[in-house]
Amino acid sequence: ERARLLRGQSVQQVGPQGLLYVQQRELAVTSPKDGSISILGSDDATTCHIVVLRHTGNGATCLTHCDGTDTKAEVPLIMNSIKSFSDHAQCGRLEVHLVGGFSDDRQLSQKLTHQLLSEFDRQEDDIHLVTLCVTELNDREENENHFPVIYGIAVNIKTAEIYRASFQDRGPEEQLRAARTLAGGPMISIYDAETEQLRIGPYSWTPFPHVDFWLHQDDKQILENLSTSPLAEPPHFVEHIRSTLMFLKKHPSPANTLFPGNKALLYKKNEDGLWEKISSPGS
Repeated sequence: ERARLLRGQSVQQVGPQGLLYVQQRELAVTSPKDGSISILGSDDATTCHIVVLRHTGNGATCLTHCDGTDTKAEVPLIMNSIKSFSDHAQCGRLEVHLVGGFSDDRQLSQKLTHQLLSEFDRQEDDIHLVTLCVTELNDREENENHFPVIYGIAVNIKTAEIYRASFQDRGPEEQLRAARTLAGGPMISIYDAETEQLRIGPYSWTPFPHVDFWLHQDDKQILENLSTSPLAEPPHFVEHIRSTLMFLKKHPSPANTLFPGNKALLYKKNEDGLWEKISSPGS
């Protein structure tokens, strides 16, 4: 019933004010006490799932974009991120919402759904599954091809409302963060709720194999080989992959070029609710 209601919503365009956008294989957690962030969101999930875990007592909310790389390691990370809010012992319960995926040919969505459900089930804490809008429950068929109904969601930290969403602004450092994921980086937490700062890096990766070969391929080849679901990708997918590959080619080892002094890039919301880079503290 919850899945049906969610599918039936129209997609809301979410602006950048007060938004923390979460990319694939990233995790962000905060609570209603946060003066900077009021919305967590992610989109472009095809076979991926977007997971929201929330503690109803203190309102601590974690949103992550899981692609099945290492679900066994990722679920404990999600759990610990919520437990890191010290007042988590108070009354209330843990509620989880899983959204995304569709009935894809390779059954990658189905596999991810099973992995996530069984990993959450294995945790010692009681976790209440509130929204399950995944795989066949998030599937639509058109000309015998399958597509997800919902590609993206947002969660309002203050009201706990979860709704269908798309995002124009996926920054800051959208390319750098996408490059880390394409280069095979693990799930990481990107936000420090205590200081209300977005922390990016420092990352390291090895040069992307055959990057020139991939950059010479046409759109069809890129779609068929670098997507988990070629027919269901959003229209900007190939352009996004190309620009990410170009970025990886330009920065084969990011430590020196992208992270001066091998320090994290720090961002904070300004008075208008937009991200602003802040100079990193002295070493």
